[in-house]
Amino acid sequence: MRDLGAGFGHLLKGQRWVARHGRSYGFGLVPGLITLVLYVGVLVALALWGEDFVAWVTPFADDWSSPWLGLFRGFLTAVLFALALLLAVLTFTAVTLLVGQPFYEALSERVDRDVSPDGTAPEPPLPLWRELWISGRDSLRILVRALLWGVLLFALGFIPVVGQTVVPVIGFFVTGFFLTEELASVALQRRGVELRERLALLRSRRMLVWGFGTPLGVSFLVPFVAVFLMPGAVAGATLLARELLGEEIRDGAGEPSEGGAAAPAVSPGPSPEH
Repeated sequence: MRDLGAGFGHLLKGQRWVARHGRSYGFGLVPGLITLVLYVGVLVALALWGEDFVAWVTPFADDWSSPWLGLFRGFLTAVLFALALLLAVLTFTAVTLLVGQPFYEALSERVDRDVSPDGTAPEPPLPLWRELWISGRDSLRILVRALLWGVLLFALGFIPVVGQTVVPVIGFFVTGFFLTEELASVALQRRGVELRERLALLRSRRMLVWGFGTPLGVSFLVPFVAVFLMPGAVAGATLLARELLGEEIRDGAGEPSEGGAAAPAVSPGPSPEH
């Protein structure tokens, strides 16, 4: 259970870091705002024309009598919008990271330099265009995994009692895992860690990952909150990536110790899952 608290601690430290670095925070808001405008446009269009779309894909129901036609298409419209919202939550981070790859790379590097004992940060092993290609490809692979989980959990949601209690909790943990993977990929990809290695690394410390990603996923359900938390989430995920790899972190995550001197370095090192 200690890892659960440590993961949440990284999330808070990331938000505190961007709060102390106002320019980096403003810089990191730009991709989220762009993505938000795109997503809101799609959801508004779905709300306005979703019923028409459902009617178009279900022509076989045109001759059904009332109230069955309205109930059937109303149910499908509600399911369509619910799936769109779930997809928006699961993919918002991936799309925002893809749109804002240069922004978040720069922010993550600043965090690395700030918390590293020697003030350095790992340099990307590949040119930017290759980094963007790999990021997009990996995000698509994660999206497929997330969609499969989403469909499974949606189907399990129809089970009485369990579907309304246990399944939503599992859904939050699944969302938290994938959110953490996407966010930590900024720092891990810069270190040359491939997707398969990243997933294995995250699975080895599931409690740490859930402590970071699950509360973040819950907060992302609140409209517009994701935009304002994204810069701090990237910063916190960089700290989490350093812990997963056993890299040293200056005590206080870059905050100077008393007397103005840099605080001593600490190395969390790999630890067993609690």
